[in-house]
Amino acid sequence: MARLAERHHNSMSEFLRSLVDFIPLSWQHEEVACARIIFQGETFDSKRFSWTEWRQSAPIYLGDDPVGDVTIIYIEQRPAADEGPFLKEERDLLEEIAQRIGELAVRVMAEQELQENNRQLLIERKALQEANAALRVVLSNIENEKKQIYENMQLNIDKVIMPILHALTPAVTNNKLKYIEILKTNLEEITSPFVSRALSHYRCLTPSEVNICNMIRNGLRTKEIARLRGVSSSTINRHREHIRRKLNITNQQINLTTYLQSLLASDPSNLLEKNK
Repeated sequence: MARLAERHHNSMSEFLRSLVDFIPLSWQHEEVACARIIFQGETFDSKRFSWTEWRQSAPIYLGDDPVGDVTIIYIEQRPAADEGPFLKEERDLLEEIAQRIGELAVRVMAEQELQENNRQLLIERKALQEANAALRVVLSNIENEKKQIYENMQLNIDKVIMPILHALTPAVTNNKLKYIEILKTNLEEITSPFVSRALSHYRCLTPSEVNICNMIRNGLRTKEIARLRGVSSSTINRHREHIRRKLNITNQQINLTTYLQSLLASDPSNLLEKNK
């Protein structure tokens, strides 16, 4: 029985189909013995099975639940023994067979469940791998599209906008030339991959503060900014204080010009760590 279970460990039906032909061989009158196993609604009959009055049965349990039975039948009458024509030892053997079938069923079903879980895991893993591959393709396409957009923007700036600025420069008064230089610098940086990082920090600033940040980042001093904007130096100093507060660098030994330049050059958190 153990060898049969090992041979058919993946299928309870195959195990019972093989077992039902072996059971009659263990009875005293095997020449007239046949067997039937009913398990979870399936019926398995041995060779030359025939239903007669000379029979004995034992229930099969899965835990506490009855799920079938094992029956031995003599197709011809034999002398009376302990239980009709059957011996007491044969009753014990039949009970043992029924019990073993229940125990083996638990093991086989657990194995089948494990195999099914593994199969599902493999399917899900394959689906995840395919989804990841598709996502990588999508992300790659997005990066390529962004690169193409940056290249087109840079081409338009270089070929269209910059020549116009160069042509306008001679007509601009000296006190406004700094604006032209700042504009050129910003246009050159507009396609930088770090611009979006700087813009994310600028979201908390007002338009005037963003304008002043650009001037500070390009090296203009407070008096120069005040002159270009037509305001007092104290007004620019207040703007600088507001900018430092909104960028969370108040009361820290961090140069504002260096910090603003770092937004386009690297991760500004590195600068913060160095100054702690």
